[in-house]
Amino acid sequence: MQTILTVNGGSSSLKCALFERVDDRLNLLYSFKLGNILNTASFRAFDSNGNLLSHCEPDFSTISKEKRHQASLQTVLNWISEQESTTSISAIGHRVVHGGGKYNAPRLITDQLMDELRKFIPLAPLHQPFNLKLIEACHALEPNLPQVACFDTMFHAKQSPLEQHYAIPRKYTEEGIKRYGFHGLSYEFILRKLTEQQSDSLNTIVCHLGAGASMCAIKNKQSIASSMGFTAVDGLPMGSRCGSIDPGVMLYLQRHHQMSADDLERFIYKESGWYGVSGISSDMLELHQSDQPEAEEAIDMFCYRAALEIGRLSAALEGLQQLVFTGGVGENDADVRSRILTRCHWLGIKFAKQANDAGSAVISQDDSSVIVRVIPTNEEAMIATHVTELT
Repeated sequence: MQTILTVNGGSSSLKCALFERVDDRLNLLYSFKLGNILNTASFRAFDSNGNLLSHCEPDFSTISKEKRHQASLQTVLNWISEQESTTSISAIGHRVVHGGGKYNAPRLITDQLMDELRKFIPLAPLHQPFNLKLIEACHALEPNLPQVACFDTMFHAKQSPLEQHYAIPRKYTEEGIKRYGFHGLSYEFILRKLTEQQSDSLNTIVCHLGAGASMCAIKNKQSIASSMGFTAVDGLPMGSRCGSIDPGVMLYLQRHHQMSADDLERFIYKESGWYGVSGISSDMLELHQSDQPEAEEAIDMFCYRAALEIGRLSAALEGLQQLVFTGGVGENDADVRSRILTRCHWLGIKFAKQANDAGSAVISQDDSSVIVRVIPTNEEAMIATHVTELT
């Protein structure tokens, strides 16, 4: 059996999936999640229906943190080998956060491409190094397999200069300081699902809401605007990322709190967002379960800012016809959806409480001016699809 392995790595986590390749069709066989791999790692394997097949805590205590991603990948490969002795992995697909302004389509990975992608590490310092480390780990474990890089920025590559450029001296724009947008694989998957469901191309905003959150305005099946910008910290307040912030705050912290560049990076990526406001957690479920007023403030701030961003992107679209919720929070948190939609009633949005509470595929009322949908995203399936197109 010929299969494709997808690899989606974070700074301390790893998500993989194994797909069977049958002609031009992909069938999900297993998915894998490894969390907290830099400390007490947790491994979970699921079948194609999401049922838990295996759960353990692999002992990485004797493995250096620099090699934990490779050890995590080896754990996945070992599990596959034990379960599917006849399985042969034919190719590996990777999510790579940043393709810069140069790579606007999936690419077969070569040494030259890796050298180019390392240049983008300063643009995504908390994601890109681990994406590349996993590519290197796959090559070390399976050196003869073709590998494909799929970039989170490529979906937004055709946005206009009006959307992409900052009001800064042109020499810095030409250096590459501009809005790139992220979560592109998720948006691409949602767009393909919408195209299967409807013949018309509607002015659509997709809300990818989770600990990493962003929105994208899609017109004529292309991204025309997004909430994230030069980095994946811009836009909405997230689990531990601050979202949009007056750059003067950074200057103030430098001058009056003597923060270094590393201090500021930690501040905007690790100490802010829902965690910073609540002082409790970067996990939305934990915030809902808390009775502390700071937790409620963090939730409400997120929903308020999300509603504001829908207004901005509706202006970019010159009219909103469809709104889609996806991502871990977007798909599963009826309360967050309700708070956001209630603030967007001025757009003619009317949602059905019972459908929203149930997480139905369509949660708007029949007389709503805007169709509101809930669609689970699947970045792994999108990666696997690109692999079949290149190998």
